Amino acid sequence: MEPTRDRLLAERERALRRLAALTGDFDEIVAASRDTNADDEHDPEGATIAFERSHVATLVQQSRLRLAELDSALRRLDAGTYGVCERCGGPIPEARLEARPTARTCVTC
Repeated sequence: MEPTRDRLLAERERALRRLAALTGDFDEIVAASRDTNADDEHDPEGATIAFERSHVATLVQQSRLRLAELDSALRRLDAGTYGVCERCGGPIPEARLEARPTARTCVTC
């Protein structure tokens, strides 16, 4: 397997682990808030619980998006279009792919 595929697969594995951990955290926050009588509006702890739930939900969403980006990059690799700009059809510079392995466009585009 070439280094690019190895790197994408390794990043995908990290994204899956992060998503699993965050999903577990989110489930714990929801369960904890269900077990209390916390009223987000009137309970001083309610705002904290709501913030934590919102924060973790956002991180879950970002992790899912990252996973989708990595899966898309792997599909492009399989199709032979990885490293080709989706706008102009030109090559995506190696340095850009090194910094952003899921990049879809060249620096100019």
